[in-house]
Amino acid sequence: MRIKVGIIGGAGYTAGELLRILINHPQVEIGFVHSKSNAGKFIYEVHDDLFGDTDLKFSATYYSDIDVVFLCVAHGEANKIVAEFESSVKIIDLSQDHRIAADHSFVYGLPELNKEAIQNADYVANPGCFATVIQLAILPLAEAGLLNGEVYASCTTGSTGAGQSLAETSHFSWRQNNLSVYKAFTHQHLAEINQSLMQVQKNDLGNLHILPQRGSFTRGILACITLKSDYSLEQLIALFEEKYKDEPFVFLSPKNCHLKQVVNTNKCLLYIEKNEEDVMIVSVIDNLLKGASGQAVQNMNLMFGLPEATGLKLKPSAF
Repeated sequence: MRIKVGIIGGAGYTAGELLRILINHPQVEIGFVHSKSNAGKFIYEVHDDLFGDTDLKFSATYYSDIDVVFLCVAHGEANKIVAEFESSVKIIDLSQDHRIAADHSFVYGLPELNKEAIQNADYVANPGCFATVIQLAILPLAEAGLLNGEVYASCTTGSTGAGQSLAETSHFSWRQNNLSVYKAFTHQHLAEINQSLMQVQKNDLGNLHILPQRGSFTRGILACITLKSDYSLEQLIALFEEKYKDEPFVFLSPKNCHLKQVVNTNKCLLYIEKNEEDVMIVSVIDNLLKGASGQAVQNMNLMFGLPEATGLKLKPSAF
């Protein structure tokens, strides 16, 4: 099988990572990579890590002779683009435009939650990075009906999570040797997380509080989640092992985990610790891969009947 792919919004971080994966995907042919501001340029002139890997150029127009299109566009833009493609073209939207179920036919693309629906979907809304790292840490608890009280998620993200456009808080001189909290309790990914939790825990769902932080590093998210539970550590571990036993990218670690184990991969590592009634769950992902482009390719694989790990066996950077 050959899957012909289009990418819209090809100049940003997520598109760059998507290209890095798809160029080496055994079943993919790239049909076009669209960028208004870079049309006619070689892709490696913008994504210089791809120099020597591809001679593709950015396109000024979309092409319809493709099987699937990835929307790597700003929030609010994806809605305008969907109607420009025939119904035969599958769509994977990496923006937040279609993550909340409403009057649209997009399936929420968290494979560990909605795998069967993704396999049968034409349109998939890729989850947000914070939403992914938090959901994978607490979905087993929700499925067991254990999220009844207050849940706190303190999450530190790298600068790439802010996108490629410079702002005061993403500039090197501000970010380096610095740490700050932003959007406390109001992060935009809270709505999609609660939507998923209510999908699996129908009654007595507690309150989730997200405390996001800007870290002095480029990529990755570490979420430290705390809650109270009467379950023993052994019972909690058994819940997580059962939930993720057949998932190719989610792993329960026997020791505390860190970002360098997952950066450059599509993995999520989880670690559980318990002290009396207090439970701590550490969850780590690469925000650009499992939190964006890697998960988008995982969804594409599922939509086209491929093993979901195809093209995604990536080694962590480690150092």
